[in-house]
Amino acid sequence: MSLTPKEIVTELDKYIVGQDEAKKAVAIALRNRYRRSKLPKELRDEITPKNIIMKGPTGVGKTEIARRLAKLVKAPFIKIEATKYTEVGYVGRDVESMVRDLVSVSVRMVKDEKLHEVEKKAQKVVDEKLVALINVELSKTGENITFAQIEENYNAGKYDDMNIEVEVSEKPKQLDMMAGMGEIAIGSVFGDIFPQKKKKKKMSVKRAKEALIEEEADKLIDNESVNAEAIRRTEEEGIIFIDEMDKIIGKGSQTGPDVSREGVQRDILPIVEGSTVSTKYGNVKTDFILFIAAGAFHVSKIEDMIPELQGRFPIRVDLNSLTKDDFVKILSTPKNAVTLQYASLLKVDNIDLKFTDDALDEIASIAAEQNESTENIGARRLHTIMEKLLEDVSFNASGEYPLSEVVIDRPYVQNVFSDNAKRHDLKKYVL
Repeated sequence: MSLTPKEIVTELDKYIVGQDEAKKAVAIALRNRYRRSKLPKELRDEITPKNIIMKGPTGVGKTEIARRLAKLVKAPFIKIEATKYTEVGYVGRDVESMVRDLVSVSVRMVKDEKLHEVEKKAQKVVDEKLVALINVELSKTGENITFAQIEENYNAGKYDDMNIEVEVSEKPKQLDMMAGMGEIAIGSVFGDIFPQKKKKKKMSVKRAKEALIEEEADKLIDNESVNAEAIRRTEEEGIIFIDEMDKIIGKGSQTGPDVSREGVQRDILPIVEGSTVSTKYGNVKTDFILFIAAGAFHVSKIEDMIPELQGRFPIRVDLNSLTKDDFVKILSTPKNAVTLQYASLLKVDNIDLKFTDDALDEIASIAAEQNESTENIGARRLHTIMEKLLEDVSFNASGEYPLSEVVIDRPYVQNVFSDNAKRHDLKKYVL
């Protein structure tokens, strides 16, 4: 990863409007990882990530910044909610499971890369096997065709829908069990002792090709090296985004279910500080995983966290509420703009959806007004408005007619939201 902080921010700007301070903070944190990787090992081991805590209302881009950051560098990434965990002694998920989840993501990433590397080699073996099977099937019907013609037809996809009988391996069921200090994959243990069972199945050539390529590619991959690389990436490049951090901060004396809040903070502390977690892929050190915490912090404050945990999040960033101008930009600027998403969806049913500038301005005004007068849900408000706005168009679009252009302008928006009651009748679209 050799992107400079400015280049990282430029990439984030393609998807996220505003929040420059937060983008700058994560860009520096990411660049520092690259800088650390270039240092001598003795010094490298002394430099730990500077974890970040984001404060801001829902829907302003906290999660999206972290997710896009991970995608940018192809780093193992998970988003978890702090409220899903309980302290040791309570029924629920223990905090170490966040590290196990991150390793699982990393293993999938590495395995997908390795599968891609051996895919061509595996495909060649599978193609030869399927052509031979097709030849057998055709010989039963007495069809007079040469092997070379069968190969040509197979490569052209002419046999894709033809049903053949193939022998495929049955994957052992994975049953993960917690065992004191870690977890054991029962399926994997017995899968290593006993050979996989083969079962004959009738399926299309196309489906058989997919199943056999996956099976053949799996044989060409060294799972031990996959697991080792996955653990390395988890430890050196992993990012854990802890949302709803403010929800595990209790104020004063608490009774009932809230009693475990401070306990969850104390359990999270060693994970963030640096500890070793046992997983079914091996032991994982959390010392250099980047943690990004976030919350609205309306009732509780960051200062209400236990002091030790506060100290593990030295970088604090405030994210701003979205304004009308922000909503206009969100509707038109990002590569994944809301208007582009709906236009792409409706194009499937031959609707060419166009938005005028004055329509975007009107939608932004309604979003800003709704967030001010009711619950502030940030950019998610745009989805509630767009669903209401395009309800009739989406319902009537069927794809039966030629491509038709539908222009959404200010009068159209005003007509849909003509009376004030309609403006407030958006709750059913809020998830």
